[in-house]
Amino acid sequence: MSLQPHQNPGAEVTAILRARLVMPIAAAPIRDGAVCLSGNQIVSVGRWRDVKAVRARVQDLGEKILLPGLVNAHCHLDYTGMAGQLPPPRSFVDWLQFITTNKSGWFYSEFAEAWIAGAKMLLNTGSTTVGDIEMIPDLLPEVWSATPLRIFSFLEMTGVRSRRPPPEIIQEALDKIAATPGGRGRMGFSPHAPYSTTPELLRLAGEISRRQNLRLVTHVAESVDEFEMYSHGKGRMFTWLSRGGRDMSDCGHGSPVQHLERHGLLGSNLLAVHVNYLVPGDAALLAKHQVSIVHCPRSHAYFKHRPFPLAELAKAGLNICLGTDSLASVHQARKQKVELSLFDEMRELAVTNPTLKPETILQMATVNGAIALGMKGKIGELAPGALADLIAIPYAGKTAEAASAVVHHRGHVAASMIDGQWAIAPAS
Repeated sequence: MSLQPHQNPGAEVTAILRARLVMPIAAAPIRDGAVCLSGNQIVSVGRWRDVKAVRARVQDLGEKILLPGLVNAHCHLDYTGMAGQLPPPRSFVDWLQFITTNKSGWFYSEFAEAWIAGAKMLLNTGSTTVGDIEMIPDLLPEVWSATPLRIFSFLEMTGVRSRRPPPEIIQEALDKIAATPGGRGRMGFSPHAPYSTTPELLRLAGEISRRQNLRLVTHVAESVDEFEMYSHGKGRMFTWLSRGGRDMSDCGHGSPVQHLERHGLLGSNLLAVHVNYLVPGDAALLAKHQVSIVHCPRSHAYFKHRPFPLAELAKAGLNICLGTDSLASVHQARKQKVELSLFDEMRELAVTNPTLKPETILQMATVNGAIALGMKGKIGELAPGALADLIAIPYAGKTAEAASAVVHHRGHVAASMIDGQWAIAPAS
């Protein structure tokens, strides 16, 4: 690929980053490549020999792969401190009971510390953007200032246990969004899951999020317990929730995905997280509404779910991206430290899907996440007009093996730039 400096003629090149290998993601890797920047935007991407005469500050990163920052489409930062605290569950319902009990004993300061610690982990492991579920909305916007990450904060909504009226829940979220200044932080809705919400809340969240042009996130079809509850009106989750006084009249009428469609939540602004248990026609239904799917490989392995229906979803033409979920659902062996890391998620996906090309996995961790968050062309790729969100990892190998090297990278990144500023400066 040759450099095309006239694609953005009004932009003055203020900095040039050179690296052994530049991986735009949306185009082929470039050996001895260069990325030209103008402030917080990318002007052009190409070969060093085509740009070395341009007058601008040059930073040579040396033996590195330079690629777009990773886009973590689903996380629970405020659960970071729960790593290793929950015993391996016999069922998903057991885990729900464990985490409900565990977090009820936490103080506000503990959630804040966990959020900040999780954000630092993501920064160190290459994420530059994260879609986070905010169980404690009062943390916002203060915690945003503790990290350079680009944050999409989705306000969690339930209402089953509290029995609050859905219009009140929606209005509270709208008020919070209106009162919160922007910047790199953006906000949206997250009706938690079909089983923890009511049909009216789903309907209102879908309707108002589309009217207000907000992104929307929900966990759906995550477990066999949820699937049995909605498809057959029975099972461990059905029994547990009915004992707690939940109105179960919305169960037994079809799959969890069909439940969301029936109550108006499916749409092109929706990120459907997990989507592990489907009936024939569910994938086509999701594709019809242009829903994005978020897969969390390590969380999937932790719960020992049946194989993720990747081929079925991909065949339907769905946009599939990756998330870390929380460390409360990542296996932590004794004396082992686990981190929030999309590299770890990519590696787990590669292990469970050995025929999946590393280039496809990289797309799921970058440009596909950008599409899901409504940021196509702005993040997740190195291209003219995109924001200058980039990371670098050490590499001295062959160009043909670079994608695999990124997918299997372990540890922290060598450098990270967000919005044109070094968040982790490269070693001089």
